[in-house]
Amino acid sequence: MNAPIRAEAEPLLEDFPYRLSDNVRFADLDPNQHVNNASYASYFETSRVLLMKDVANGLSPEGYGWVMVRLDINFRAELHWPGKIDLGLGVAKIGRTSVSFDQVVFSEGKCVASGRAVNVLVDQVTRKPVALTDEIRANFRRWFRRGYDGQ
Repeated sequence: MNAPIRAEAEPLLEDFPYRLSDNVRFADLDPNQHVNNASYASYFETSRVLLMKDVANGLSPEGYGWVMVRLDINFRAELHWPGKIDLGLGVAKIGRTSVSFDQVVFSEGKCVASGRAVNVLVDQVTRKPVALTDEIRANFRRWFRRGYDGQ
């Protein structure tokens, strides 16, 4: 007999230092008239890309790019159109060549999805992973999710 899966604690939006708002699009719906599971990957992508591509954050050095190698999503509640959503992102771990992000989607104050994405820094010419510099690591530290220290 398998042990029961322990439910993850309900995330709080304020635990995620990078936040932005977006809209649910009609195109996000599936035949069941709720947001399709694939749309959540796009919501998560929006917050990651905006954070990492903002030159002021110093997270994407010239000649290098970020490649997603893993995305796990927990679907917590249905989401419908029309509506506004709040996206939250926080760094959960900094590895040698990678960064793990915890991400959430909130609607009307309720977490409707949570996930973890792992991105690896690669050389744009060789497409091989490269070690994160001390400067990139330092720049990511201000985005740690509350309660995480990067270990």
